[in-house]
Amino acid sequence: MVFEELLSLAGNLPCFDLPLVAQAAMGESKPALRVQLSRWMAQGKLLHLRRGVYAFAPPYARASASPPELSGLLYSPSYLSGVWALGYYGLIPERVVELTAVTTRVPRLFQNAFGVFSYRHIKRAMFFGYRQTGFAGRKITVAEPEKALLDHWHLTPGEWTPERIEAMRYQNAEVVDTRRLAGYAGRFDSPRLLRATRRWLEWRAREDEGDILP
Repeated sequence: MVFEELLSLAGNLPCFDLPLVAQAAMGESKPALRVQLSRWMAQGKLLHLRRGVYAFAPPYARASASPPELSGLLYSPSYLSGVWALGYYGLIPERVVELTAVTTRVPRLFQNAFGVFSYRHIKRAMFFGYRQTGFAGRKITVAEPEKALLDHWHLTPGEWTPERIEAMRYQNAEVVDTRRLAGYAGRFDSPRLLRATRRWLEWRAREDEGDILP
């Protein structure tokens, strides 16, 4: 395979993998294709995203890859959640750079030219409460605000005390549906998570009361 053939095959994709290349390059072995892909990386034509997954480097890339979109493509099934999703919804004041996601597979951490991609494991029964939405003109899969909170509480060790809730400096609480949050919390079958949910709702009630005081 020559580079122009690869560009014609995958130039419009945000990323591509070795099986796609091998399917198109009939008659060429995977080891030989890996060597060729490594040469193109050394020449600055390709970027290595994770084992067996690549993207075109500028100026060859025809599709601008968005890191949140790549998160779902690099490791699936997965959806963006935790602190990244909390930042996405404006529930915390910090700008979150690391892409945090949850998956039913084993945990993984990938670092490449597009950023740091962290995947935490949750049980299959907890893999719910996410949706597809637009982001920078691309499609991403992200937790609903309520599930982002619960995933973060669930995957962060320790008790979520009232003081710890306060220390998170939550904001824009109106984006959270309180009934949905309570309903989702019950599906985790976790007393610790139910306590965290109750304390967050108590914090929100105090915040709402403060908003209407003269």
